[in-house]
Amino acid sequence: MRGRSLLLATIVAPPTLGRTPAFWITAALLLLVLAASGVPTPLYRVYQEQFGFGPGVLTAVFGIYALALLAALLVVGGLSDHVGRRPVLVGGLLLQAVSMVVFLAADGVGWLLAARVLQGLSMGALTGTLGAMLLDTQRRGRPLGALVNSAGPGIGLSLGAVGAGLVVEFVASPTRWVFAVLTAVLLLGAATAVVLPETSPRAPGALRSLRPAVRVPRPQRAAFLTALPVIVAVWALGGLYLSLGPSLVATVFGIADHLVGSLLVLAMQGMAAAGAILGRNLVPERAMVAGASLFAIGVTGTAAAVVSVQVTVLFAAAVVSGLGFGLAFLGAVATASAGVAPAERAALLSSVFVAGYLSFSVPAVVAGVAAGALGLEAVTEIYAAVLVVLALGAVAGVRLRRRAAQRPEPAPGAAQESLAA
Repeated sequence: MRGRSLLLATIVAPPTLGRTPAFWITAALLLLVLAASGVPTPLYRVYQEQFGFGPGVLTAVFGIYALALLAALLVVGGLSDHVGRRPVLVGGLLLQAVSMVVFLAADGVGWLLAARVLQGLSMGALTGTLGAMLLDTQRRGRPLGALVNSAGPGIGLSLGAVGAGLVVEFVASPTRWVFAVLTAVLLLGAATAVVLPETSPRAPGALRSLRPAVRVPRPQRAAFLTALPVIVAVWALGGLYLSLGPSLVATVFGIADHLVGSLLVLAMQGMAAAGAILGRNLVPERAMVAGASLFAIGVTGTAAAVVSVQVTVLFAAAVVSGLGFGLAFLGAVATASAGVAPAERAALLSSVFVAGYLSFSVPAVVAGVAAGALGLEAVTEIYAAVLVVLALGAVAGVRLRRRAAQRPEPAPGAAQESLAA
């Protein structure tokens, strides 16, 4: 009887892990879902050949994922604060597995769009919850949660893109292999999430938390506007690489090897993760200025590579722009959030990611549509020029803020005297 009660208790409330193993399992789950989101990048060309669509449709398939993710982030991003981390994690991982099954069954563009919507909704639910779980379970005195959150996307996306590129290059029926394996691994991840400790007790307000809200607190608005151009620029470059990067390598540089297109994503996203790690101890504005400057140099190099058709220059430019990406985004977020009240942090970060995901998707879709009329080479050059202007605009904005901060305050009554004169 006692054994039966113990078995029943185990099924109803499964044993949970300690803080340290829970942290590393959560980090592994974050890398898993990020890798799954990067897997379609080298497969887009495979689908193009199978279903016969152009770059406009390709970027629409890519962009709809980011918009679905953004919608889910705004609606259910804070749900785990009210219903607990574990239910959202399990549900999000199961939905991610369903999206892999839809990819597996895809026989046309409609299926691809449906799969990317499901994947985006899943990622929107998981992104904030996994990030919060990392902060909940990190060891006191060793705050690795923020570091994993900032470096994880570059590492995860790179692993997914390169892994899928290898499969495409060396395995027959690559889409079946990739999505069948990912389905199984995600189901295993959902089962693992069941034994993670619940770090967020239930709290009232779950329904109210589903109301989308984006707001920048008044004290942070000037800093947010200073950081906004570089946020837009770096995320827009990420969207271009992940949607059209392999096509650019094949169309402009004449390299049909799917793995090379994946390695281009690795060069940029991997260095973005390195930039976030290297810049973690820098003053925020200094990191943003250094990152934006490197980013502008790297993007200029990308345009030069396209004009000269030098693939070596293209990869070197991806490394430099990726390093700038990581530094600039880390500095931009820290600059925009400096001094924000604890109760305002979620609203501010939501605004940052709304700007980021819109920049990640909309410019890439526009570029894909324009490529049909202007050609991918011309569109890339125009895209690069706009991003350089945005990055340098952020640098100028920081310098103007510094000058304003150094300017002495006018004496009382000076403004009125000036007006009277």
